Amino acid sequence: MIEITYFVHGATDDNVGHNSSGWNDLPLNDRGVNEALSLKSKIKKEDFDLVICSDLKRAMQSADIVFVDTNIIYDKRLRECNYGDFNGKHQSYVVYSDHVSTPFRNGESLKDVETRIRHLCNNLLEKYDGKKIAFMAHRAPQLALEVLTKNISWQEAIEKDWRKTKQWQPGWKYIVSKEII
Repeated sequence: MIEITYFVHGATDDNVGHNSSGWNDLPLNDRGVNEALSLKSKIKKEDFDLVICSDLKRAMQSADIVFVDTNIIYDKRLRECNYGDFNGKHQSYVVYSDHVSTPFRNGESLKDVETRIRHLCNNLLEKYDGKKIAFMAHRAPQLALEVLTKNISWQEAIEKDWRKTKQWQPGWKYIVSKEII
């Protein structure tokens, strides 16, 4: 069994402008840096045996602030969904419920993200059984964890997403107790 605590990166100019970055590699803005500093004050990095982070700049900067002086593993499987032609476009173009199985034009589907997260979790279960792991990443990988660990549909995960319900918290817990098929 592994216990994953999922954290999301701080704000970027795209977030503030209501754009969906996808695979565009943007840094945190001042608000995002402050959000990461605030998160750092709310958690204890000693609670984790391992920190794994998306390899996109906004997540890496957040992890570097929150988990200062910690060995962080950067893994592209934790990247946001590739919105293809809609990377960096207004969020109204990025409708998750339309792209569960159908890829964004020149991008990927949410099921593709789910596959990435499934492989990551299975690899971690093999190597780090019994460990507590922190993830620092994005929206789609978190929703994939919701689907994979809670046995819910993508539609349910999308509807209950904390971003819609405005119920942010300093970390979400997920348990992976056996290989995810």
